[in-house]
Amino acid sequence: MSLRTGHVSRTPVPEAAAGPALWRRWSAAWLGAVALALVNAAVREVAYVDAVGEQAAHQIATIALILLLGAYVALLERFWPIPSTRLALTIGFMWAAATVGFEFGFGVATGVDLSEIVANYNLADGKLWVLVPVAIAFMPAAVRRARGARTAR
Repeated sequence: MSLRTGHVSRTPVPEAAAGPALWRRWSAAWLGAVALALVNAAVREVAYVDAVGEQAAHQIATIALILLLGAYVALLERFWPIPSTRLALTIGFMWAAATVGFEFGFGVATGVDLSEIVANYNLADGKLWVLVPVAIAFMPAAVRRARGARTAR
């Protein structure tokens, strides 16, 4: 990125050249996604769950989290461009797996019943949470593609 113009160079970086440093950065950045999710949940509890009810609050928070994560991934991709769609999908699926693992592990560790955690993935009951790991899985590739389309103009 040029400090004078703020312009990010979009010159292709070979995937092999990106190497472990890029992978470590994106892996560590997942913790930022966890922080966003925790803040989003706190805002839901404090700001609007009483006004709209539990189900609607979870639906609103789910959509809000997907939008927040999209902005976060776009910011990260601006500073740490992902050189290939394959690597973007690998990062996205790693983040999605880590997210689901964290949710189940943290939930069980804090005494939440496993059936309650699984119930949050039931679209038929109006639970939208399953959209979060699905969106996360494809988000880096979608952001990479969108950024490439804008810089190609």
